Amino acid sequence: MPKASDFSKTFVSQAFFNNPFIMSQEFRCACPFTSALDVLGDKWTLVIIKQMLIEDCVTFKDFTESEEAIATNILSSRLKQLEELGVILKTKLPDNKKTNYYLLTDRGLALAPILVELASWSDLHLRELHPGLLDGEKMQPLRTDKTAFVQTLTESYRDKRNKFL
Repeated sequence: MPKASDFSKTFVSQAFFNNPFIMSQEFRCACPFTSALDVLGDKWTLVIIKQMLIEDCVTFKDFTESEEAIATNILSSRLKQLEELGVILKTKLPDNKKTNYYLLTDRGLALAPILVELASWSDLHLRELHPGLLDGEKMQPLRTDKTAFVQTLTESYRDKRNKFL
């Protein structure tokens, strides 16, 4: 089974130069912001990444049982796209060759600060429009020290990921 570091070393040569999805990816312009949205800006991609990072979703079943209720055809498509982009890695455990496990790569983990900023913005600016937003203890680490929260989140995820690899 390849290690995450092996994956990242070969990603550029394999994925960017030999991947039909990447080769056919249409970007609207040369703007880095717009290009990121071309890849991540649909309704479900960041939700899937959030589910992996925060809700411990690792199997297809985990995603389908989540509160967001993503349709299975869309979930399959997004997982494949994220794998092709090197944001996630699909693997199997040696003792369970049937179940696919989806794990964030370092490229995927690099989105953690963006997710935290989005949650922070939502907490500050959408609460009056959506009074049912999550509140209380779970939001305190995000409100008090976002940098420490991101660091804890990514370190915890790396530890979990290492158990699979």
